[in-house]
Amino acid sequence: MASLLDPAARGRVILVGAGPGDPGLLTVRAVEALAQADVLVHDGLVDPRVLDMAPQAHRISVAKQRDRHTLPQDAINALIVAHVKTGAIVVRLKGGDPFIFGRGGEEVEAVREAGLPVEVIPGISAALGAAAEFNMPLTHRDWSSAVSFVAGQCKGLKDQDWSGLAGKGRTLVIYMGVATCPDIADKLMADGVAPDMPVAVLERGTLEGSRAMRTLLADLGEMVKREKVKSPAIIVVGEVTLLADAEDKLAAWARAAEALA
Repeated sequence: MASLLDPAARGRVILVGAGPGDPGLLTVRAVEALAQADVLVHDGLVDPRVLDMAPQAHRISVAKQRDRHTLPQDAINALIVAHVKTGAIVVRLKGGDPFIFGRGGEEVEAVREAGLPVEVIPGISAALGAAAEFNMPLTHRDWSSAVSFVAGQCKGLKDQDWSGLAGKGRTLVIYMGVATCPDIADKLMADGVAPDMPVAVLERGTLEGSRAMRTLLADLGEMVKREKVKSPAIIVVGEVTLLADAEDKLAAWARAAEALA
């Protein structure tokens, strides 16, 4: 079967992972797809420099924010399908990797149901990109033999079973958890994770102004508030965070408190 990147193949969708932010982390295949796009349907957090790699394409932003979407997912699916049916090459550009909390699976299903061809080009996920930037391995022979990825703003957060995902010898990576981090910390401690388990918050990974901050699980919510952490950011729970190039914010806060005493 010929690749969908074949210039002779018209009327198709290419889901492209835009990576964690830095355009230098795009794959070669992603750059090739951008150069062929007629229509570029993109997320809001994609770096403008990545969008500029497709100057010929008609751009459509489907930016999403917490509790507020410019278009519901069904409408995005219909938009993609409608443009493909005109014979256009539609690149659906998604931050990170399309299949890691990117709703890429839903979009592939919609395109298939319409009887249209689709290809997925993976991207470096936010977790992998941010962890690499701050030299934090998510697995390590001495510290962690398992890593799990969860979404921190899903409906029914308190009802989800995360038991066994965090603790000694394990790494838990939480996407979209800034707004709900106090509930996340309470949930994990209620499930038996030690309050003094180290955690790190990686803010704006691979982008200008990125920060890596470390504290203890019991202080997670307060640290996010003290440091005025904003999305995009990921939370990493586990002993591997001790290996990261991250500022120990709990120690810094303790020193400041002592100086005021």
